[in-house]
Amino acid sequence: MSADWIGIGKVRARETGQGVEITIDGLTTQAKYYKPLVYEFMRKEWRGARPSWGDHVVEIDMEHVGEPPHMDLDNLAKALLDAIKGYLFHDDAQVARLLVQRHEGERERITIRVFPRP
Repeated sequence: MSADWIGIGKVRARETGQGVEITIDGLTTQAKYYKPLVYEFMRKEWRGARPSWGDHVVEIDMEHVGEPPHMDLDNLAKALLDAIKGYLFHDDAQVARLLVQRHEGERERITIRVFPRP
């Protein structure tokens, strides 16, 4: 069962079963833009699950309209992992599986899903 969305700005989040889903509306070519944006959301608005120990799965999905932005997906992943570290898990070393992908879609957004590794 999905909880209600938290946040009304560019960043929103909700708990989904054992995991958390975060969406970021809009895209930019600068991966470093996302770290403070998501970090500030987590710091000021996130009141969901506390960080947990154990292995985690992180899935990052970039949805773009038309040509994809010129951005290295590895830099995007690092910025987002740094932003959520301490809120959804304690350390990057807990990420046992990381999937980062981009595809054409209906709107420009980034979706992050984090859940304990089964």
